[in-house]
Amino acid sequence: MPFPTSVKDHPVVQEAIRRLDALDEPRYAQLLVRCLDDTLARTIRTMPDGSAFVVTGDIPAMWLRDSTTQMMPYLALLRDDTALQDLVAAVLTRQFQQIQQDPYANAFNAEPSGRAHDTDDLCDDPWVWEEKYEVDSLAFPLLLADRFWRAAGRTDHLAEAVRTARTVLTVWRTEQDHERLSAYRFERTGGPATDTLPHGGRGTPVARTGMTWSGFRPSDDACTYGYNVPANLCAAAALDAVARMARHLGDTELADEATRLEAELRAAVARHGTVEHPRFGTIYAYEVDGLGNALLTDDANMPSLLSLPLTANVSPDDPRYLATRAFVLSPANPTWYEGTAACGVGSPHTPEGYIWPIAIAVQGLTANDAATRLAALRTLIDTDAGTGAMHESFHRDDPHRFTRPWFSWANAMYAELALDVVGLGTRSLWSPATTPGTAPHPRA
Repeated sequence: MPFPTSVKDHPVVQEAIRRLDALDEPRYAQLLVRCLDDTLARTIRTMPDGSAFVVTGDIPAMWLRDSTTQMMPYLALLRDDTALQDLVAAVLTRQFQQIQQDPYANAFNAEPSGRAHDTDDLCDDPWVWEEKYEVDSLAFPLLLADRFWRAAGRTDHLAEAVRTARTVLTVWRTEQDHERLSAYRFERTGGPATDTLPHGGRGTPVARTGMTWSGFRPSDDACTYGYNVPANLCAAAALDAVARMARHLGDTELADEATRLEAELRAAVARHGTVEHPRFGTIYAYEVDGLGNALLTDDANMPSLLSLPLTANVSPDDPRYLATRAFVLSPANPTWYEGTAACGVGSPHTPEGYIWPIAIAVQGLTANDAATRLAALRTLIDTDAGTGAMHESFHRDDPHRFTRPWFSWANAMYAELALDVVGLGTRSLWSPATTPGTAPHPRA
């Protein structure tokens, strides 16, 4: 069966259109359909082995993180839709293959074409587009595997997910002691400082804390300090998912190991990854090194501090999260921008003063009130520069000044928020307590 190229007639989407149209703004539903269909029609390539290769948009490579988030809105549509289920399963198959190929790579080619991002990288694997090691690149496919199981009730992908998880745990254990055990290096010449790692490609020095080291952030920019806090919490959530999947398959040894490592990461974040802020109280740092240095900021790319309820099994009512959220959404955060067009979180990956639609969507999705979620949705349609699509970022005073005209991850985040606003999204899947097979569906 071919993968679907449109979901505009899907019953969940039709119900979402009806509910969004009741909000007296036709662009809400129009953009929802366009974003969902664009991913299906333009980013997915069926491979000879039946797996699915997913480009991130205007870059012809598949990112492990981006391809996961591109699939997330469709989890709300899976019940009784075998074709969509098969698509998500095919994406997972490709992701697992890629992790086995190189667990330190963040993005891959469709074929062993050697079309590397930059020819002076140390990695010469022709399957690899880029070998920037990011903790979240390994976490996101495992989260998708677990949420797919809980949304659709399917288990045919679990054995490969658990096999891949063993590789992931080995890497995360190694990178708990990066200075002594890791052979990973990344160097690139001729670009900005954030595009390579200092100290011979090793990164800045870190002490052993119990957290797992990351060379790069979810933005693909080099970490200032080697322990990225939201990525560690995201890894902990992925380990909780691994334990659940492994126990379902009777692999108690892996389940117990995943549970132990999850506890170590969360304890280490609590001990080393928080700071006392004079205004906001105890908050999460964005990065630390275990040597006394901490970076207080956030980045629009997920996992971010703002996204912890979506990506890390952190309750949106958690006092530490709420304090951190207040910091992130304030001028105290260096990446918070306020302008005449919008206010929101940006990233050092894009010019100063540029706000990311992904972060606006995350701000809405993690809000505790419906008014904030709807306001975020309105901001997104008002800042699309009339293109009918989400961009990577836009200038706070002029949405017509934007980066990346085609960025499928941002489109997916709009779709996820739009479905959530009308009660048809995947919010129930953020909680590991959701019973497998209970996909969201239209409610009368």
